[in-house]
Amino acid sequence: MNFWKYHGLGNDFVLFENLDGSIPMDADFVTEVCDRRFGVGADGILYVCPSEKADYAMRIMNADGSEAEMCGNGIRCMAKHLFDHDLVTDRSMTIDTLAGVMSINLQEENGVTMVEVNMGAPELDCRRIPMDSDGQFLDSPLPVPVGDVMGTAVSMGNPHFVTFDDLSDEDVEELGPYIEHHPLFPRKTNVEFVTERGGRLYVRVFERGAGWTLACGTGACATAVAAALKGIVPYDSPVEVFLPGGMLRITVESGLRSVTMNGPAEIVFKGKLMR
Repeated sequence: MNFWKYHGLGNDFVLFENLDGSIPMDADFVTEVCDRRFGVGADGILYVCPSEKADYAMRIMNADGSEAEMCGNGIRCMAKHLFDHDLVTDRSMTIDTLAGVMSINLQEENGVTMVEVNMGAPELDCRRIPMDSDGQFLDSPLPVPVGDVMGTAVSMGNPHFVTFDDLSDEDVEELGPYIEHHPLFPRKTNVEFVTERGGRLYVRVFERGAGWTLACGTGACATAVAAALKGIVPYDSPVEVFLPGGMLRITVESGLRSVTMNGPAEIVFKGKLMR
């Protein structure tokens, strides 16, 4: 069972070509492969699948065995794989996800594959994020053990809660897993803790189903959307979003018509799973 290990800013994935549907996708298999001591080790598994709506389809399973609708770092890694292995011969391609069909362009910068993804329009309606609230949740108080945390709920195909509150490291460590399972988020949520300095956004992400991660592409997009709504960063101009694993450039189109993400994707190694 051949696999490839990729990462986007340290957010790492095991990729399988599952074109004939023979690769398992159950939770036991996923958690076994993603285990960093007894398996290959990864934040999740990417499955390359056939699609009638796009060049290929991507399925993404988190390290805990749950399935995510979308993964920004993962889709960049999959796009690199498709091009490098001649599954797609054009640097422009489409990939079908549970969050919709994404349009992608690849470039090379200093030997590193840079991938630009049109992530589509963000969703702010709470019921569609989903969040058990009506209307929009914009810079509003979320009740947590340390009191209310102000934040914005955004979906980039998957749910995010973005806060710019000045919190201690101890509070951040406690609130990441707490907010992920907050009762207002019926399908759990990713959580972004953001600091703005000089027009740049610095983010720590607690990723739904994976825990603290070095990077989260959809999280960077949700962060830029929340920052634009607050007037912290401009629309229609690339914003540098720094995560522990590196930097992504995110452009939020005025009117929230679309969000564009640009960042690297790199191969780590190829292997064969014996089971």
